Amino acid sequence: MLVIGNWLGRGAWGVARGAWELGVGSWEMAITVNNSNIRGQFPPTIQEKAVQRGEPGGLPQRRKESTRRRGSKGRAKMDSPSTAGDTNKIAVRSSIVESFRGCGLSGIRINREELKKQLTMPQYLRYAMRDSIRLKDPAAGESRYISRAEGEDSAAPPCPMVVFINSRSGGRHGPALKERLQQLMSEEQVFDLQDVKPNEFVRYGLSCLEMLAGLGDSCAKETRQRIRVMVAGGDGTVGWVLGCLTELHTQGRQPVPPVGIIPLGTGNDLSRSFRWGGSFPFAWKSAIKRILQRASTGTVNPLDSWRVSLSMPAGTRVNLPHCLKHAEEFSLDQGFEIQGQLPEKVDSYEGVYYNYFSIGMDAQVAYGFHHLRNKKPYLASGPISNKIIYSGYSCTQGWFFTPCVSDPGLRGLRNILRLHIKRIHSSEWEQIAIPTSVRAIVALNLHSYGSGRNPWGKPKPEYLEKRGFVEANVADGVLEIFGLKQGWHASFVMVELISAKHIAQASAIRLEVRGGQWKNAYMQMDGEPWKQPLNKDFSTYVEIKREPFQSLVISGE
Repeated sequence: MLVIGNWLGRGAWGVARGAWELGVGSWEMAITVNNSNIRGQFPPTIQEKAVQRGEPGGLPQRRKESTRRRGSKGRAKMDSPSTAGDTNKIAVRSSIVESFRGCGLSGIRINREELKKQLTMPQYLRYAMRDSIRLKDPAAGESRYISRAEGEDSAAPPCPMVVFINSRSGGRHGPALKERLQQLMSEEQVFDLQDVKPNEFVRYGLSCLEMLAGLGDSCAKETRQRIRVMVAGGDGTVGWVLGCLTELHTQGRQPVPPVGIIPLGTGNDLSRSFRWGGSFPFAWKSAIKRILQRASTGTVNPLDSWRVSLSMPAGTRVNLPHCLKHAEEFSLDQGFEIQGQLPEKVDSYEGVYYNYFSIGMDAQVAYGFHHLRNKKPYLASGPISNKIIYSGYSCTQGWFFTPCVSDPGLRGLRNILRLHIKRIHSSEWEQIAIPTSVRAIVALNLHSYGSGRNPWGKPKPEYLEKRGFVEANVADGVLEIFGLKQGWHASFVMVELISAKHIAQASAIRLEVRGGQWKNAYMQMDGEPWKQPLNKDFSTYVEIKREPFQSLVISGE
């Protein structure tokens, strides 16, 4: 009875905490207790003391022994076995620690003037790029090169850098951060996304450097070769910049600048995945210097991107997010068997994502939250209020308390959705059965979902071999497809007591969605949700394929 009581108590806490964290949940902290740096900076917590007594995670020894006695029965409730780490981790995460971590607690001081010399371009180059972007003409900067002052420093800096900042992100920090960045390099190298779009920088700013290099300007040539890009914003902003830089791949304009991140969003999963932290630094004024220093010297890593093609019967009225743009045509992959008739005309849209695509209840919750935030922005004025509202939607929109309907089977996705995939190293489409209990399906690229969670988990090698899976990686050309059941299951997944329902790994995905009693489906790409109207006579298709070119992201460590 004691064992059962302990487990139920832990489960109740997990559910309550999971409901809070379903949307973004950053009030957790993963402290590796045998990391000397952490131990040296903070006094040991109750959980750390418990670990030192041989009680992992602060779990009483009696419970640990009881868990052992449950053996395989206890494990059978989990969707997949995961490896135990070599170090004990306290499952109490908090982005507060990440905020302090970005502050440079090690005491390293960075000279402001030296940093500025390292990042700042010569004045004539800055003005040339500015003129080209303003006038939308790469040749507009030529006059700056011709009329540059005699004796003006024309040596390229070691690491020229530009920064895109979403000044509306980060609450009150956005405008102040913009001013601070301009002080650390120059005003012309900091672009507010309200004024300068990343595609304008690619088409006119970088083209200006390439044009001057063609005229024999060695400084412009070296600057173009060395330039790096920082993005201060959330995942959506980072994805926007990465997507615009892919134009350079398609146009053969090498090299493509790598991108670093200053996290200003709520989830910040891209930032977490590449070690830039999960939240804006607490002592940000001093931390920004260190962030820029790391960005100038950090290693560069590849990142897969995935193209989503959406096709629906022509005339469908849908309000799509800005990440999806109208496409001229949509052709179904050869070898795919179509059931039923296709409409005479279709509307097609395309977009790229870097983290995840999902369909189902999680997207419905996100849609409700975004709709309210856009309608009443004063209710979602900061990260904490965002979390509260998001948690409320998780409970009120039916994930935890499913509304009574005539057929319980209608609650599952399998009633409106057919899933086909191409497995690793296969060119054949294969239909995958969707479990009846699954209410959300996610195609994940990164290891981070929902503010740092890893719902796929870390399966053991023998489990991977048995299922025909490979170890997840952000640049392996493979997506991890998993399912979330009712809200209680999702809660345990989000607090990492269990992993999500593993469905498949795929190199390409096709979703066929058709209505009936369902009039709408909810979808989202990298946190941008929309409500997709369904047609009972014709299907809506979603096809996901890997982009041929990988993006480049700077590591924060």
